[in-house]
Amino acid sequence: MTKSCLSLNRRTMLWVLFIFNTASGLGQITGNWKLEKMPADLETDFALSALPAQLRTAATVYSLDPDKGYYISRPGTNGFVCFIARTEWEWAEFRQDVATPISYDAEGAKTIMPVYVDVAAMRASGKYSPVQIRDTVIARIRRGYYKAPSRPGISYMEAPMMRVYTSNNPGNNHVASVSMPHYMYYAPYLTYSDLGIDSNSTQAPFLVNPDAMVLGDGEKGPYEYLITPLNEDETAKIRESGQALLKRLEDYKSYFKVEGMTSGHHH
Repeated sequence: MTKSCLSLNRRTMLWVLFIFNTASGLGQITGNWKLEKMPADLETDFALSALPAQLRTAATVYSLDPDKGYYISRPGTNGFVCFIARTEWEWAEFRQDVATPISYDAEGAKTIMPVYVDVAAMRASGKYSPVQIRDTVIARIRRGYYKAPSRPGISYMEAPMMRVYTSNNPGNNHVASVSMPHYMYYAPYLTYSDLGIDSNSTQAPFLVNPDAMVLGDGEKGPYEYLITPLNEDETAKIRESGQALLKRLEDYKSYFKVEGMTSGHHH
């Protein structure tokens, strides 16, 4: 065999190995990466339930196209946006049963929501594994591509139910359908010690900072929130007025049945 033939055969073998390994990698991404499209009216009403009633009419609604990612399904005029979060990048896994109604004011729409938009687009493409998505977001945070909120602001989370990770620790991937209407205030780069709050305390407010936990080396994250649950009277009214929506959600997927009330969660 000539040297040129040997070189050609080696290149051919390397190319075959490349194709095989690439196909194997893509095979690991297939499966449950593609999300199921929610019925349009149910998705819209569920997303809007995150907002106080007086803000819903003029809010912008984002819906999810499983083949592309988020798109504006209903333009708004008051600066508030709402959508259903279906993928939480910190947990580095693809699930079908995560669905959290989230709203942001204009500042959160500009600085926090882009992460959800990009994550949804990466998942919809079928070209990224959950770990690759997590690592991509971390890299973008570190180089300043994603910005922390530049001013105080609020994310209303007044939905009567949310299907969420129940721990603030991405090492715990337990998911449940819970009811805990609350407010989330932007608290970038803050820690429990900065605020003088005991991390084991059951008293509000609570600090949620899963992004800091996956950045490593004690880095503080840009997307922390201080969480304050609504008072009992307000919570009771939301749960009562949301009964019809809860029934529609349960009829759609049985796992949306509320399993309990809670005083803490991850968004």
